[in-house]
Amino acid sequence: MKYLAIPLFFLILISCDSKTHQNTYNPEADTLKYEQEVHLQNVRQLTFGGDNAEAYWSYDSEELIFQSNNSEWGVGCDQIFTMDISEKEPGFEPPMISTGNGRTTCAYFLPGDSTFIYSSTHEAGMECPTSPERGQGGAYVWPIYDTYDIYKADMEGNIIAKLTDESGYDAEPTVSPKGDKIVFTSDRSGDLELYIMDTDGSNVIQITDELGYDGGAFFSPDGNQLIFRASRPETEEEIDKYTSLLDEGLVEPTNMELFVVNVDGSELQQITDLGNANWAPYFHPSGEKIVFSSNHQSQRGFPFNIFMINIDGTGLEQITFDDQFDSFPMFSPDGKKIVFSSNRNNGGDRSTNVFVANWVD
Repeated sequence: MKYLAIPLFFLILISCDSKTHQNTYNPEADTLKYEQEVHLQNVRQLTFGGDNAEAYWSYDSEELIFQSNNSEWGVGCDQIFTMDISEKEPGFEPPMISTGNGRTTCAYFLPGDSTFIYSSTHEAGMECPTSPERGQGGAYVWPIYDTYDIYKADMEGNIIAKLTDESGYDAEPTVSPKGDKIVFTSDRSGDLELYIMDTDGSNVIQITDELGYDGGAFFSPDGNQLIFRASRPETEEEIDKYTSLLDEGLVEPTNMELFVVNVDGSELQQITDLGNANWAPYFHPSGEKIVFSSNHQSQRGFPFNIFMINIDGTGLEQITFDDQFDSFPMFSPDGKKIVFSSNRNNGGDRSTNVFVANWVD
C-alpha cells in the first residue's frame, strides 16, 4: 500500500469540500476522534500540512518513519522523514533522511532502529518524475515508475547499500518482525508480483504469480504470512485493460481486494469481497484480524475509512468514521498504539496528516 496511494487520496480530496463535513468532533477529552471510534483513545496529531502518509513504527515503538511532500519543508514530491510520537504543534519540522532527490516511498525501520530501507528514483535524476495524466474516460491511474529501486540508509540519510538492481519497478518494501526478511513488489517477471529477500538483498524468492497488481504487503506478527492488496482482472476486457496500462507503466487502482498467503507462496486466500478499493492492510497484534482502508460503502470514490475483519473474512467492523479519508493503519510492535493518516482537523486545506492513538480492543 503504499507510496502509490498518496496520489489517490490527493486526487480524491480535490473533489471533496471539507466544509461539508457532517460528523462533529467530541468536545470532551479526545477532540480528534469521533464518538463512534471506540477503539481509539488519546488521538494526537503529529503533522500539520501537506500530504503525510505511510508512517511506520520503529522496533521500540517510540519513533515513526514516513513520507511527505510538505512544501514548507522544502520538498516538491515525496521524501522520507522521521519523528518521535510526542505531542507536536503546528510549525514542527522533522528531519528529512532521504537524499532529497527524485521521489521516494515506503520507508521501514530495520532492527536496532539505526538503519532503514526505502524506495527511491534518485539515481535516475534529481527531479520528481512526471505524474501521469488521467486515463481513458478520465480514469484515475497510478504510475509504476521503472526507476524505483530499494536502498538501505542510516538515520543521517547516508545510503549504505542498494538492495535491488533489476530493470523496472522495485518498491513497496516492508520488513519482517524478526528483521531478517523484506517483502516487496516488482515487475521483473512482466507482472506486478510479491517477492521476499534477505535484508542484504540476497536470496530473492517470488511469492505470487497470478495476473494482477499484488502490492502493499506486510508480514504477520509471527512472520509466517503476508497480507496484501491485489487486483485480479478476470474478463477478457479487464485483462486487456490491465496489461495495456502496465505496458505504459500504469495501473488503475479502483478495484482491489485483500489476500493472505504464506511466506513460501502457499495457501493463497482472498479475505475480502467488498468491491471498490480495499487496501493498506495490516495485521492486528493477535494475528487473527486485519485492519485496512476501504471505500466499499462509497458511491463517489470517498470517503475512505478504516475497517477491521477476521482473517477468515468474517466479522467486518468499521473503526474510523471520517467523511473524507482515513488510511495507512499500523499497530506499534508492542501492540498498544496505532498510527494512521487522515484528513480530519485539516482546517479545510485538504492536507493529510499523521495521527497516533492508543488502541482499545
